[in-house]
Amino acid sequence: MASVMLGILLILVPLPLSAGAQTSGNLTLGSSLTANDKNSSWLSPSGEFAFGFRKMGREAHLLAIWFEKIEDKTIVWSANGGNLAPEGSTVRLTADNGLVLADPKGRELWSSSLIGTGVAYAAMLNTGNFILASTNHVNLWDTFSQPTDTVLPTQQLGQGSKVNARYSEMNYSAGRFLFTLQTDGNLVLYATPTPLKPSDAYWASATASTPRIGFQLIFNQSGQVYLTNSTGTVLNIVTSGTVPTSKFYQRAILEYDGVFRQYVHPKTANSTSGWAMGWTMVSSPVPSNICTSIERTAGTGACGFNSYCTLGDDQRPRCQCPPGYTLLDSTNEMNGCRQNFVSQSCEGSRPENDQFALRDMPNTDWPQSGYDISSQQTEDWCREACLADCFCAVAFFKDGNCWKKKIPLFNGRMDTSGGGKSLMKVRIDNLTSTSTGNGQKKSKNSTLVIIGSVLLSSSMFLNLLLFLISYLVYKSFRSKVSKLSRPVQMNQATGTQTFTYQELQQATDGCKEELGRGAFGTVYKGVLGFEHRNFVAVKALATRTGEREKEFEREVSAIGQANHKNLVQLLGFCNEGQNRLLVYEFMSNGSLADFLFGSSRPSWYKRVEIACGVARGLSYLHDDCTRHIIHCDIKPQNILLDGSLVAKISDFGLAKLLMANQTQTTTGVRGTRGYLAPEWFRNMPISGKVDVYSFGILLLELICCRKNYEPEAETEAQVVLVDWVYNCYHDGNIIVLVESDEEASSDIRRVRRFVMTALWCIQEEPALRPTMKKITQMLEGAVEVSVPPDPSSFISAI
Repeated sequence: MASVMLGILLILVPLPLSAGAQTSGNLTLGSSLTANDKNSSWLSPSGEFAFGFRKMGREAHLLAIWFEKIEDKTIVWSANGGNLAPEGSTVRLTADNGLVLADPKGRELWSSSLIGTGVAYAAMLNTGNFILASTNHVNLWDTFSQPTDTVLPTQQLGQGSKVNARYSEMNYSAGRFLFTLQTDGNLVLYATPTPLKPSDAYWASATASTPRIGFQLIFNQSGQVYLTNSTGTVLNIVTSGTVPTSKFYQRAILEYDGVFRQYVHPKTANSTSGWAMGWTMVSSPVPSNICTSIERTAGTGACGFNSYCTLGDDQRPRCQCPPGYTLLDSTNEMNGCRQNFVSQSCEGSRPENDQFALRDMPNTDWPQSGYDISSQQTEDWCREACLADCFCAVAFFKDGNCWKKKIPLFNGRMDTSGGGKSLMKVRIDNLTSTSTGNGQKKSKNSTLVIIGSVLLSSSMFLNLLLFLISYLVYKSFRSKVSKLSRPVQMNQATGTQTFTYQELQQATDGCKEELGRGAFGTVYKGVLGFEHRNFVAVKALATRTGEREKEFEREVSAIGQANHKNLVQLLGFCNEGQNRLLVYEFMSNGSLADFLFGSSRPSWYKRVEIACGVARGLSYLHDDCTRHIIHCDIKPQNILLDGSLVAKISDFGLAKLLMANQTQTTTGVRGTRGYLAPEWFRNMPISGKVDVYSFGILLLELICCRKNYEPEAETEAQVVLVDWVYNCYHDGNIIVLVESDEEASSDIRRVRRFVMTALWCIQEEPALRPTMKKITQMLEGAVEVSVPPDPSSFISAI
């Protein structure tokens, strides 16, 4: 059977590319394209591939090749991912230099680097290969020989060929992962940067042999990717399924997460099913689990320094920061994390043990970051050893062994099959190691003792007497303070700081600059630390004793231990006398409502990132928190944007915390009209599906850049956003929703997927709504979105 299969594979191996280039549709010397809003391009004879400019921002363009007949115009090759072309740039076919891309001032941005080779013409072939040829039809240069991150059917890669993953989903500059057929015949995947050695590969075909010539990676017309040697013998089948190119478009890509995957897309007219995995590989995706595959003793691993990787249900890696750490680049979760607190000091004879705590992280480890190991120890011993060691950033305990590890941490992963527990060290007061608040308290509490010791140092008896008096005064003072304040019970390991009311008055300059106002209180801008000037948002709760106290406790409890890049971080609180204040990280770009409903339309691609970010944040609240949280008030006003326009969920005053293993609860109506799920009005149990409904409304607002209810709309049919969207979807006229948005119109397949996802979210029956985890996968294109039913007319009645 194996020999028969091998014979079939060999028959299907395509012949080498002919020296004679296809002549139909040839481009003559001097042909050019301009980067502008007209989206001009050079098409293949079949019209299935196009070469030209793709707009990546308001005035930035990518010279690329894409599938022309697919709605999302999937890019398969690009020239200038690391140096996007400004508006008005041109690409021109020249005899001496081949293709030359220049900006409006004539400065060269990229070229095919063919100096003096006598290019006669160019052609965009039906295979997706763009060629430059001489007068005698010899191919001088082609994109198949210069791949970026994608391989297409009929494409062959020889020894020394490299495929580079791009930086992120929408950034086509070179990323951190490399797929190469080495000169020794070994096909390997590396996590860069270089230099790299064979042991650094996180996947390899293990086909190195002699003689070391004639190796080729082939993607044949039956949808198989495999490696052959000089005699044509198949050495390694990378993908084993068969999908005919006559019925499906196909591509194999080293994605920005470092995994090599192959996708298929039906060629049928008006197909909306999108790209899907169309084959079964010998080892699942290559590799099957990148989180545990990278074992380098140096480098960043799958997710960057100080981060850890988990494998999602869609088999894609998710990168997260441990407690006390935040993303280094808020636009790219795979770029690592940094500490958001001052590290433990190694100076002096007094270790800062009492200023740090250890957060438990089960099944999480940075296996290559250890510098010390102790055997036959208890977990308590391991904790104390790490707290006492200023170099220890995290301790890992398993089976009586205690590993101490220091930053930068790398190759982090969470793997339920691995066992063990990481103990992450965080500063209890994680704002600054020289907190003026703590210093003031210590100074006030010890003033009498210090003064007495100085004045009466000549008398041991009087010193002792003064100390006792001071102690009694201090105890009396603390007793009075405790009667004025009923503190919320908090785990110190959350890393939040307790502030005095006076400190926050000083930080906000007497509540001078107001950022926003809501039903429960007012938010002011503040600054902590005169040297570093850390801006914060201070939320002062309104004086409604019962509700205010509950709201305060809910918000501290809900967000205090949560740690996710799409949640606003709670830095500290004040619980003093009648004063209840919350201190949050400052979000410099305000609320999503201001961003979305302002005078200018935000970028479509930024709206896509915001939608996916909010979905991930809600998925974390619903499924990944120690106590699952229902937010209960998702709306644009409660989504804030940081300096990089990363969306973060805020305002947990109405949140409902669920007990372990609890999925629903009962409560009175909470939230904002227009975003409320029907079950709020039907005396039904409340679950995370109420947040799903609210997110669906929010997603429609992001798609259409308008509010969910606009009585001043152009037509009566457009007043209620949900009704208008469904009617357009039902009539097959989704383009109307974004007709004035060029970016969205050129990405109509994603628009359709987002609309269908939103319609699933707002189903009247909660059981029909997907979970937020599933919604995240739908938005990212990891799972197919089926046709949604008609939302109930009940929606427009509330």
